[in-house]
Amino acid sequence: MRPLFALLGAQLVLATGVLALAATGNVPFLGDGDAAAGHATARTHRFDSAAAFKLIKLQLGYGPRPAGSQADARLAARLRTLMPHGRFQPVPGGLRNVVGTIPGRDPRRYVVVGAHFDTDAVPGYLGANDGAAGTAAVLQLARQLKPRAIGPTVNFVLFDGEEMPAGAPDSQFMKYGLRGSKVAARAFRHAQAMILLDFVAGRQLSLPREGTSDARLWAGLRAAAQRAGLASYFPPGSEEDIEDDHTPFLQQGIPAIDLIDWPYACHEKPCDNLSAISERSLDASGEAVAGLLATL
Repeated sequence: MRPLFALLGAQLVLATGVLALAATGNVPFLGDGDAAAGHATARTHRFDSAAAFKLIKLQLGYGPRPAGSQADARLAARLRTLMPHGRFQPVPGGLRNVVGTIPGRDPRRYVVVGAHFDTDAVPGYLGANDGAAGTAAVLQLARQLKPRAIGPTVNFVLFDGEEMPAGAPDSQFMKYGLRGSKVAARAFRHAQAMILLDFVAGRQLSLPREGTSDARLWAGLRAAAQRAGLASYFPPGSEEDIEDDHTPFLQQGIPAIDLIDWPYACHEKPCDNLSAISERSLDASGEAVAGLLATL
């Protein structure tokens, strides 16, 4: 994931201050955090956040997981066993996406729900929110969704190689990053929609529309969140444009959206661990996407 535009100066100052606190262990991640932000509890029960949170812990047990590493390969193998009808999708460089399918009434009509499971090549980086949370949410959605008498088939894809190889310049993210989603976007180029979950479990979660996300599909997501009593997590308005795993799908002409709480103070920092995330936030993201899928 890379922003297309620089952050405002005030945001940089704020992020610097938070990171300084994180380095000394003084970030105020006390309690759940979401209640203080005025967020409600979901009225719907389409998503098992407790099970999803356990999937985050499972991933973090593998340690840092840069694409191509042994930990990344071992995790991919485990995720395939957990994914309904799980299978590998080869990605150049010896990488592998993990794909699962829940059939709908007409297999020719399908949507894609995705997240990446690799972590940035930063020593010690666990990526609790940056990778593990989205992967856990997608996997749990796949495990809970039943074969559908109506509606499109849903292809769940866990992307390998979202992050760039070590040493690749940030300016070349579209060339060297998004390796798994580039493959998936070509394979699923006739998808009716694509939903990406990235940075979806941070404390005091806020998910305005990412700037390039399809406005109509995002409106459907916000409506689903409102029905679930979770509108406060999805404020109106848009944030900056971000290059992420939904971008190759947009380039294929597929309506796509990116759930991403940005900026994130612990991005590529050791503090992106369990202390930085919230099960309640994860539940809000999962419930909203589950509600949206029910309308497609």
